[in-house]
Amino acid sequence: MPRALRSEVFDPSEVCVVHCVQRCVRRAYLAGQDPVSGKNFEYRREWIRTRLEKLASVFAIDCLTYAILSNHLHVVIRSRPDVVATWSDKEVALRWLQIFPGKRIDEQLGDPTTADVEQLVNDPIKLDLVRGRLSDISWFMRALSEPIARMANQQDECTGSFWEGRYKAQRILDESGLLACSMYVDLNPIRAAMALSPDQAEFTSAYDRIAANKGRTIASAAAPMKVIAREEAAKILTSSTPQQLAQLRKEARKRRGPRVARDGWLAPLTIDPKKTGSLPSKGGLRASDKGFLSMNQSDYLMLLDWTGRNGRMTDRGSVPAQLRPVLDRLGIASSMWCDLVWNYKKYFGRSSSAGRPENLKENAAKNQRAFAVGQRGSAKCFA
Repeated sequence: MPRALRSEVFDPSEVCVVHCVQRCVRRAYLAGQDPVSGKNFEYRREWIRTRLEKLASVFAIDCLTYAILSNHLHVVIRSRPDVVATWSDKEVALRWLQIFPGKRIDEQLGDPTTADVEQLVNDPIKLDLVRGRLSDISWFMRALSEPIARMANQQDECTGSFWEGRYKAQRILDESGLLACSMYVDLNPIRAAMALSPDQAEFTSAYDRIAANKGRTIASAAAPMKVIAREEAAKILTSSTPQQLAQLRKEARKRRGPRVARDGWLAPLTIDPKKTGSLPSKGGLRASDKGFLSMNQSDYLMLLDWTGRNGRMTDRGSVPAQLRPVLDRLGIASSMWCDLVWNYKKYFGRSSSAGRPENLKENAAKNQRAFAVGQRGSAKCFA
């Protein structure tokens, strides 16, 4: 069955949660040790995480969970057109130019100039188009995937496709599906035998949250939102040699901000019922300060650790008593919880949506389809 049209999966004008998967073509390696060529691409994981961190500070898109594997990556993101609506025209232009400067690399100064910002602000048609793209999941994935492909092809000394095709998009319809999908993504390195527990599974959102709980910090890779004055830009361009300009651009690409909590760029895990509205973030590290699950982080990490340790066991035992109320509230059968997460692909791998059966059915009808893939098979996992 061909993949569903993007318009059937999500609407860029709506707030929605989407699980995106981008996989390498054939036997190309995204990160880690390539057993065939003997090359080690482990350093790419940090580059990809840093790119995600920068995009999270620019786009009106919340990064909920992510995992970087050897030949593919997962990211669960939430589009926020309600957040981008709160930004001024100047802020929209500046954010866009941080990622898409619209110039050849040899013309860039590392940051947009006041002239660049003014030119975009004074073009209302293009500015309106750009405003929509800043909350569009497809443009977020484009800004993530394209630089990775170019860098990998340059290092492999080859041309052509690095990704096997367009990224897979799966809409998460409810909190039950979101909890299962988030844990499936966080446990991917454990399922792949790359780590024994979440606190060892580096380059996942769970690892970042655990590290932040221990006080770990990182140098921020958030976009600086810096603009160069027109006069200063002219002075730099006229008085600098090509070598000096190249060094300036190199320093701009490697520039880091102050040290922040390791999970500071990720969306908060817990929904705070006292905080309502769009909640745009004031810290400049992420789109908003809105959570995505109605459970506290310690319970999430405890359930994640238990699911990871019991996933491979034939006799998986029962979910800890203090965590069962969370599953009961979401209508998830606790006896099937481990199977739902560990075998997530069996239930929803071929589906363009994930969630409770009744929500899958409703979403299928909305797209004029008779049923949704996974609707019947996943029914036993929900009370």
